[in-house]
Amino acid sequence: MKNNLFFLLCLFLLIQCQPSEKFRTITHSSGKYSYETITNDPTNTRIYTLDNGLKVYLGKFENSPRIHVFTAIKAGGKNDPADNTGLAHYLEHMMFKGTDQFGTQNYAEEKILLDSIEGLFNHYATLNDVKKRKEVYAQIDAISNKAAEHAIPNEYDKMISLLGGKGLNAYTTDDRTVYTVDIPSNELERFLTLEGARFKKIVNRLFHTELEAVYEEKNRSLDNDYWKVYESMYKHIFPNHPYGQQTVIGTIEHLKNPSITAIKDYFDTYYRPNNAAICMSGDLDYDKTIALIDEHFGDWERNDNLPRWETIEEAPISAVVETEVFGPQEERISIGFRFDGTHSEEHTKITLIDYLLNNASAGLIDLNLMQQQKVLQAGSFVNDLNDYSIHTFYGTPKGGQSLEEVQELILAQIDSIKQGKFDPWLLEAVVNDLKKSEMEKDDSDRANYFRANEMVLAFTNDTPWKKRVTYFDEISRITKEDLVNFAQAHYKDNYVVVKKRNGEDPNSRKVEKPKITKVPLNRDAKSPFHQKIAAQEVEKLQPKFLDFNKDLSHYTIGEIPVIHIDNPDNDLFSLTYIFDFGNNADPKIGMALGDFLDFVGTNEYTPEEIKQEFYKLGSQYSARSSRNGDRLFITLKGLNEHFDASLALFEHLLEQATGSNDAMEKLVDRTIKRRQDNLKNKGHILWNGLYNHVVYGEQHPQNRILSNKALKELKAEEFTTIIKNMTSFPHKMSYYGNFSQAKLSNSIKKHHTITFEQEKPETHNYKQVDHDRPKVYWSHYDMVQTEMILLAKAFPYDATKTAVITLFNEYFGGGMNSIVFQEIREAQGLAYSVFSNFSQPRKKEDSNYLFSYVGIQADKQEEALSSMFTLIDDLPHSQQAFDIAKKAILNKLESERINKLGIIDTYLLAQDRGLNYDIRKDIYTTVKEMQLEDLLAFHRENIKPLDHNIVLIGHRDKIDLNNLGQYGEVIELSQEELFGY
Repeated sequence: MKNNLFFLLCLFLLIQCQPSEKFRTITHSSGKYSYETITNDPTNTRIYTLDNGLKVYLGKFENSPRIHVFTAIKAGGKNDPADNTGLAHYLEHMMFKGTDQFGTQNYAEEKILLDSIEGLFNHYATLNDVKKRKEVYAQIDAISNKAAEHAIPNEYDKMISLLGGKGLNAYTTDDRTVYTVDIPSNELERFLTLEGARFKKIVNRLFHTELEAVYEEKNRSLDNDYWKVYESMYKHIFPNHPYGQQTVIGTIEHLKNPSITAIKDYFDTYYRPNNAAICMSGDLDYDKTIALIDEHFGDWERNDNLPRWETIEEAPISAVVETEVFGPQEERISIGFRFDGTHSEEHTKITLIDYLLNNASAGLIDLNLMQQQKVLQAGSFVNDLNDYSIHTFYGTPKGGQSLEEVQELILAQIDSIKQGKFDPWLLEAVVNDLKKSEMEKDDSDRANYFRANEMVLAFTNDTPWKKRVTYFDEISRITKEDLVNFAQAHYKDNYVVVKKRNGEDPNSRKVEKPKITKVPLNRDAKSPFHQKIAAQEVEKLQPKFLDFNKDLSHYTIGEIPVIHIDNPDNDLFSLTYIFDFGNNADPKIGMALGDFLDFVGTNEYTPEEIKQEFYKLGSQYSARSSRNGDRLFITLKGLNEHFDASLALFEHLLEQATGSNDAMEKLVDRTIKRRQDNLKNKGHILWNGLYNHVVYGEQHPQNRILSNKALKELKAEEFTTIIKNMTSFPHKMSYYGNFSQAKLSNSIKKHHTITFEQEKPETHNYKQVDHDRPKVYWSHYDMVQTEMILLAKAFPYDATKTAVITLFNEYFGGGMNSIVFQEIREAQGLAYSVFSNFSQPRKKEDSNYLFSYVGIQADKQEEALSSMFTLIDDLPHSQQAFDIAKKAILNKLESERINKLGIIDTYLLAQDRGLNYDIRKDIYTTVKEMQLEDLLAFHRENIKPLDHNIVLIGHRDKIDLNNLGQYGEVIELSQEELFGY
């Protein structure tokens, strides 16, 4: 008996000492494939390793019959040779040019010319004499045009469009190169056939025109003050590591001397299966998918001599490092602390500290700096890198405040963490907030993107999937004491400060681009590979369109119309009060709800306390006005288990809103400073100023605001009165959650006024103006590039033309396969960013606009404008491009599913356009029957006759005003004229 008791005691102790069985790695086999899973993994991810070393991550998620695919290479900018930076990024661009099987009409003849071009580029890099370099580049240009006669530009993109792929893109970071696309689930086999060929062979065709696009990308970065701060931070925080000593996009010197040979060597070295992963999430069958991947990637040859990356050790930062950068945008400060990489225990702790400081609600920076309006803007984030991480803090000063003062205020919040000056509940709330954010990702229409991206990060960061699955268990065990001790040990005078100052950049440069000749596009050519892909039969998906009477519940609670959609999948809710007026009734409304509400308390809570109460409940509130101010949305989001408590607190805030004149004065000062900063922001000037000026005239939604003088006369009581009165105006509600109609009705009746005491206020309706003749509107800005918009007002909204407009956009200006992209970027290398869209309005009484954008080097202005107008006036005819555009639309509609909150958004848009049904049904049935002549007729009748105004921003010394004068009266507009500040 004693022996049995002793045995049981030993067994009990042994079990207690074993690791938790909650998360175990289990190896399974299905057919001839083995894979690993982690128990209690909510994503049910399977991880396979093929015989050649290729990792495959598969996750099944059936929110729509589509699959998001990432193909990740575990190599990036840090793997570039120090004497050839930018190589990984340029290779990423070349991966879209095709192989020896597609992208070419005759590879055998093309290869002879491509080899010659490669040799000439190698010779070109050895030359210093400017004249000789021009001569050699002229040879490169001439031979490139001969080689282009064999090429089929964008054939890869054409095939992806044919499959109904969307979101086709790629990116390169320091640690990884990743290719991404979202495809219909029934197109998986054709897609893998295409990808299997693409990743085994690179052909550097159309090299010099793509080099022009990379030059433009580099010039765009040189115009970006945020990029300057980023590069300076990395340079000083990593004095030895490639993270700081070479940039992903490359130096100007290296971009001027590209090496095709080096790119091929990089591809042959790193683009191998034992250095790659395919990551998929969506509506897939595990067994069929892995078999198809093996069929098309199993013969990809591995590299058994793959270079092993050795982390370059950086010495500890022992003193504060300060540096400055200059540019035209607003002043701001950036502070960076260096830590170990994403795989380390440090990373988990800095993530928690980051949220304790800045969670957009109740962090120390949120409450002590933003809530108290001690700065214009402040926050923090973690830069995730494999070898190291950076905990970055940023701040923008108020008027009359120095960068040094902002720096001290931010550092004081870090000191509060070191001193343990935060409530114990905050850490638990942060962990719950992180969990809720994961739930929100799964609840979004990009759920498969987020899930597959987690797989990419796990693979490229060398993080075991088990660590991803157990993440929340791990962070839940970290205590306040752990974080205080960690902060005391690591946040010292060991950081880098980058001060962004206003002023001319003494290091301003641009990439000078050699002259190139437009290459032929061979638009109707098709390789045998493409023909085979196109001929392969695929089982069709059936489209599913919305029925607003079945997919939504419509009822009233008192006088309030309610749009209700169930959420059966999780505990999230979203409740929105929708008002059919906003700033168009009174500019004070948007400011009261969108700005001052953040600084409002009640008779029971201070503004800081009420933020904390919402955060404890896992809830958040917000208010926003539509772009033209004709609608206001007040939203409460959170967990349904706390719905009643959240709603009660929210209604208490609206009904009992109190604010101080001190808070009002600070808000006014910050608003005036923000306006001043906006006048230094080229994006704000172009899109909010110039664009609106052309559409609406001198008075538009962005300048019908309170003057600075009027702002200074405001009192807090005016805004709190607006807040208190809002729900007495007519409004409707939208609800997404798992409450029944009866349960929601009871909660609303208990907490919300369900009768309207006031009528809708009188509103100002912005009218889109007609122009008697074309004009050119421009503003000066200190920049390397020039950005231009061609804008033409067309006919009023017409639902019957939606199908042909959709087809026109796909054909003419949609993606990489579009006419505009091919002509402007591929054939001529004029721009990195170019697109065109025949834009339909949100409201039925407004007009359509043809909208075309191109960002260029200033000396390309004349050529770019001429090319854009030629394309718009004389639409190129291509039966093949038309067929692909048509099939792309049909495939997307067959596999597209609008779910959850997207249903409400689609319904509201239909209502605004005077429709009571899902317009996509009309698009599908009409496009099916359309022919090329229908598209050409639409162009002849509706686009060719249009007059275009030009909107332009650039440096006055670089803009060719004489050239602009050919297109209409040239009018310079100052920022003050555009915004009326």
